[in-house]
Amino acid sequence: MSKNSYHVFFTNLANPLKIKIVMKLQEKEMGVNELCKSLKVEQSKISHALASLKKCRIVESKQEGKQRIYSLNKKTIVPMLKILDGHAQGFCGKSSCQGCGR
Repeated sequence: MSKNSYHVFFTNLANPLKIKIVMKLQEKEMGVNELCKSLKVEQSKISHALASLKKCRIVESKQEGKQRIYSLNKKTIVPMLKILDGHAQGFCGKSSCQGCGR
């Protein structure tokens, strides 16, 4: 992965709306309408954010009838989020992580 790829990947995850979508999809798979209702955000913004997350393969989609259902990439993103949660529990909130916002 090139440095530019890192930048694009982490920029996606630094966006507040995109991280809210990731957190919702961590709970369960959802369609656009369900994400809109849950996050109280208009459909065009959700769809645009999902397109960017899908392009970076952070989320995946499958067709169910007329609806597209989104989920997190189970091979890479789900394990990465578990590692990040472990890091936050083990290190954030301690003196070694003063600038992390907790």
